[in-house]
Amino acid sequence: MSITYKDADGIQGMRVACKLASEVLDHLTTHIVPGITTREIDRLASEFMKVQGTKSATLGYQPPGYPAYPASLCTSVNHVVCHGIPNDKPLKKGDIVNVDVTVIKDGWFGDTSRMFLVGEVSIVAKRLCALTFEAMWHGIVHVKPGVRLGDIGFAIQKFAEGNGFSVVREFCGHGIGQTFHEEPQVLHYGKPGTLEELKPGMTFTIEPMINAGRREIKEFGNDGWTIVTKDHSLSAQWEHTVLVTGSGYEVLTLSAGSPPPPPFVNA
Repeated sequence: MSITYKDADGIQGMRVACKLASEVLDHLTTHIVPGITTREIDRLASEFMKVQGTKSATLGYQPPGYPAYPASLCTSVNHVVCHGIPNDKPLKKGDIVNVDVTVIKDGWFGDTSRMFLVGEVSIVAKRLCALTFEAMWHGIVHVKPGVRLGDIGFAIQKFAEGNGFSVVREFCGHGIGQTFHEEPQVLHYGKPGTLEELKPGMTFTIEPMINAGRREIKEFGNDGWTIVTKDHSLSAQWEHTVLVTGSGYEVLTLSAGSPPPPPFVNA
């Protein structure tokens, strides 16, 4: 599969889908409090998507070797790294949860995720979530024509490891457009000056998964999806979909409720 470069119509389609994905997270924000179940979060998202006129990309999604994914979004709590399936266990004060949403609108895919703190959380949990957000942005600010994907991965890895955290290697960002997962793969670690060169019209996700402990992960249970940290340490993830423009980048998954970029982005 080769990289697809979006034309003006494609870019506009992506802008719409990506903003709608972010607005699902806006809608969920006030509901994510102690006592809510992740299945209820999934139901609220599904109902909101109907109002939007979007469709979940994850519901029924079945790559080769996987069972069909059974929910409209992913909810990854505490030591769950990614692909957590919504269930009936209530969230409790002190939990952290990643909510990962991908919607389809008029054939275009928008993909984004945020961390949510459930009530008061530990200093370690708060720091992990904040620094993972910054790590994502350290990658985003490198996006412009002529830069290589290895430069993005290196920036994320250097920042995360410099703050005492580890970067998950087995999962990465990805190209996205009229299919959920396209080329290129966007690693969150790497060497400067390596891998694909960025060109205008590319759209892809940057979505680092950062662990408070070691980087090793494992499958959990037998649902075929849930991935956890091997040492049971906390894990966090943030995700934006970005466009390579003629001179830099445009973050497509921004909406009224999106957390603002860290101060260094505009400095």
